[in-house]
Amino acid sequence: MNRLLLTLLATAATATPLLAQGVSLDSCRSMALSNNKAIRIAEENVRGAGYLRDAAKSAYLPGIDFSGGYMHNQRGISLLSEDAKLPTMSFDPKTMSYQYNILTGADGKPMVDPKTGQPIPTEVAVIPKEAMEFDTRNVFFGAFTLTQPIYLGGSIRALNQIAKHGESIARSLQDVAREDVILSVDEAYWQVVSLAEKKALAQSFVDLVGSFRSNVKAMQDEGVATRSDVLSVDVKYNEANIMLTKVDNGLSLSRMALAQICGVPIDTEMTLTDEASEGLSADMTIPDTNMQDVYARRSDLEVLRKGIDLLKSKEDLSLSEMLPKLAAVGAWSFSNPNLNDGFKKRFGSGFSVGAMLTVPIWHWGGNYNKYRASKSQTAAQRLLLEDMEEKVSLQVSQARFRYNEAFKTYDMTRSNMNSAEENLRNAEFAFKEGVMTTDDVMAAQTAWLQAKSEMIDAQIAIRLCHTYLSKVTGTLGDQ
Repeated sequence: MNRLLLTLLATAATATPLLAQGVSLDSCRSMALSNNKAIRIAEENVRGAGYLRDAAKSAYLPGIDFSGGYMHNQRGISLLSEDAKLPTMSFDPKTMSYQYNILTGADGKPMVDPKTGQPIPTEVAVIPKEAMEFDTRNVFFGAFTLTQPIYLGGSIRALNQIAKHGESIARSLQDVAREDVILSVDEAYWQVVSLAEKKALAQSFVDLVGSFRSNVKAMQDEGVATRSDVLSVDVKYNEANIMLTKVDNGLSLSRMALAQICGVPIDTEMTLTDEASEGLSADMTIPDTNMQDVYARRSDLEVLRKGIDLLKSKEDLSLSEMLPKLAAVGAWSFSNPNLNDGFKKRFGSGFSVGAMLTVPIWHWGGNYNKYRASKSQTAAQRLLLEDMEEKVSLQVSQARFRYNEAFKTYDMTRSNMNSAEENLRNAEFAFKEGVMTTDDVMAAQTAWLQAKSEMIDAQIAIRLCHTYLSKVTGTLGDQ
């Protein structure tokens, strides 16, 4: 038991540092794509669509079914209500034919029964009522049936096309889900990097104000600074510590959010490789923004295109309802009692083959209106695709504009940062020379903090704008 516990502790101790050593953006994407529930749902939908496609293929093949049953009847079947008396015939050599044995009178004419008005036979054949009674109170029956579709108006082919397009749509939706997950990972990743840099900035600001606070206190001891100067710096120092605490809390929450998206425990300590990077990397290439290529790459537009193909197949399915349908049928049936060789209370069976033809003649325009409704749905889907392509074009233009604007903003923030650093050095030197007050120095420190924070935001904005531009151009999933 102790060995097992030590093994588990050692495993946990070796697993956590792997994340603490530095997790790259690609690693976060891989973890999220492996663990994300939306991706797994999309995978199951693709798998289910594949099963439906296989099921549609089976419609081309003959189907074999079995049906059987048992029925108990209150009474049996009796074909006669009483004994049947049938007249007989004899061969007459004079006419060379059979003649009924009829009772004749003295005049040679047939005598008629006054009740029935029928001739009276001299001889009858009796069929007893019991001879035509059949015991059908307990009936067992069953049949194996084979049905082979020959022509069903094109409905089987249409169903197969619908299943095929449905599977393609499921795969495209899976790609859409992957892109959404990657976008979420990137946003959470760069949020952590941004807050990590801002935490380091906040700590530098605390150190900067703390150093200035020590200098002011030393100057107070020498009688150069006043008590009011010390109090003003103390307030600024406390504000800097409060800001550091807020940034630290925000960073912890952002790490938890990233861990949740990646599918790892939220208390996992994840140190990102880009937290220690300096500046922007040069590997950010601008995605291809040729609109025809963008239309071809966008998974959501592919969903609409496949939707048009699916609706066209539904048109064919609606059309098949107006066309003849032909199928071959074979069956092996059995029953007890059976009538194969007279009435017998035992199982009897036999084969039968045939064909079934159904020709729609008149349904008051119902099937035709269904066909017209299907064509209207296809036309509406085409218009929706055109509308989405126009919106995608606008998205790409806006994303490209924002991407270029982010670079311009970053250049300006770098210039502002250089000016703020120079201003802070001048303010600190002037304060030592007694030319500036503590308020002037703290204003310069605040300006430096703001310039540095804006530069961090500009760096992260470039990353996010590049990610968004990749998404709207359909290249995010390829990265």
